[in-house]
Amino acid sequence: MSDQKVVKDLMMGIFEYPHIPYWFSIREAVGMVRASFLERNKYPEPLVILVFDETYSLLGTLTLKDILRGLQPGFLKRGTKAQVPDQDESDLTLLGDTFVNKESLHLAETPVQEIMVPAKAFVGPDDSVTRAAYVMLRHDLILLPVLEEKKKFVGLVRMVEVFDEVTRQIVEE
Repeated sequence: MSDQKVVKDLMMGIFEYPHIPYWFSIREAVGMVRASFLERNKYPEPLVILVFDETYSLLGTLTLKDILRGLQPGFLKRGTKAQVPDQDESDLTLLGDTFVNKESLHLAETPVQEIMVPAKAFVGPDDSVTRAAYVMLRHDLILLPVLEEKKKFVGLVRMVEVFDEVTRQIVEE
């Protein structure tokens, strides 16, 4: 199957998602999520905040899960389904009646750079959609940065558009 479209045909602009500098705190990221997604009832999938440096280079992404893990780092280990020792899903007494406690209020001041997922994989605007699908599957990504000349961040491609394009032939035959 040869792709008719390339990444730039599917990509979204960099300002379609909220963005913050890496030194913002988790508390400020929560404020951004609430203002950008929740209070406006705008839910573009995936719900992601982009994290930039001073020169607007993309450093990473921050999801709602990353924020919650940052507020309760011992609750569930990142990247695994392992639970807190001696705890199962029916016994959440370690948290008490509230997710937010004194420790999580303190952790809310942590810079997002410490909890974000670093941007390590990318595609170019003229790369094939098949390449984007491969990179996304290989790195388990639902949002992939698009860099021009492997330097300048010019957009994002989402798994939903990649899926739509690469499976189009299945439904058209």
